[in-house]
Amino acid sequence: MTTVAEAEKIILATAKDYGTELVPFEQALGHVLAEDLTADRDLPPCNRVTMDGIAISYTAIQSGIRAFHIKDTIAAGDEPTDITHLNECVEIMTGAALPATTDTVIRYEDLEIKDGIATLLTSDIRQGQNLHYKGKDKKQGDVVATASQFINPAHISMAASVGKSMLLVKKLPRTVIISTGDELVAVNETPTPYQVRRSNSYAVKAVLQQYNLHADTLHIPDEPDITRTQIEKCLAQYDVIILSGGISMGKFDYVPQVLEELKVEKLFHKVQQRPGKPFWFGKHINGVLVFAFPGNPVSTFMCLHRYFLPWLERSLDIVARPAFAELNEDINFTPALQYFAQVKLKICKHGHVHATPMEGHGSGDFANLIDTDAFMELPLEQSIFKKGEVYRIWPFKQIL
Repeated sequence: MTTVAEAEKIILATAKDYGTELVPFEQALGHVLAEDLTADRDLPPCNRVTMDGIAISYTAIQSGIRAFHIKDTIAAGDEPTDITHLNECVEIMTGAALPATTDTVIRYEDLEIKDGIATLLTSDIRQGQNLHYKGKDKKQGDVVATASQFINPAHISMAASVGKSMLLVKKLPRTVIISTGDELVAVNETPTPYQVRRSNSYAVKAVLQQYNLHADTLHIPDEPDITRTQIEKCLAQYDVIILSGGISMGKFDYVPQVLEELKVEKLFHKVQQRPGKPFWFGKHINGVLVFAFPGNPVSTFMCLHRYFLPWLERSLDIVARPAFAELNEDINFTPALQYFAQVKLKICKHGHVHATPMEGHGSGDFANLIDTDAFMELPLEQSIFKKGEVYRIWPFKQIL
């Protein structure tokens, strides 16, 4: 049986670059940036005012001048007006360009303005105050966002600021999610007491949508000929196939046999873990990868987060930071399997992440996922895990 570490190594070794594409920047949210973004001009592009008030030459302060004739009013976006005398000023608004003949801004709160004269109400004035200098943030040509990052709203704002209306992003693998089993019925159907509604494919699809990967879905009944025909079609149309169910030892689990017939090389079958022991992984001769997860909902969900998402991030050149949490309670687990415990996470006032085990009722208890936040990976070589010990977690919810 393959260990978790061996399965991870085999899967990550198959990661590949699926190329790049250009997308409009306003549609790039959630994609992975495939190029560095550079500033097309200095940021800010001028000496920019950060407070509403007046702009003066600091030499006037040094000369003892306390009252200034208002020469003009400058709004953001206006061409600046220069002053010609030390006792002159211009009213100026936040975001406006500072006139070249001025170097200090005094806010309205420190002024009395009457009959076109601005009089100082404070002596606490520093040269250059309330200014954001040209090029202070970035110089023209500087990198403002590096490649291999998930594009978030800040990237969208930056792309707009530097005039990048089209962004080069990583292509995502063409993916299909296949559920199997005669016991599964459509969501809008009323199941018999012996049936369940299809949910795994929707859960997987929803997780992948968080990566902007919009997978197709397909359901296959427990018929070997139909299973073979449908999987054969998918091997010709997609880069990745994610299967749920049909891979155990039952008489109606046709998937492993069909994959072998279709020249999909088995790289491993069965992992020394709970949940998700029957996990099957292979590669077709044309390069298509097949992730065949057990049909129990918790098994599918765990395997997706533990194996597929790290593979996807590696393929997208994303360097993920591992997450860890401290156990709040003891756990005893004696089977010779690597245990992925469902835990509820909480951040204490000191910023530490604590994990409370939430015992469910096996890998079919998908309702327990609602009340938990992550899987905690507990080492294979141990059977007793003590409160206060720290272990790796695989979050499936945000806790902040």
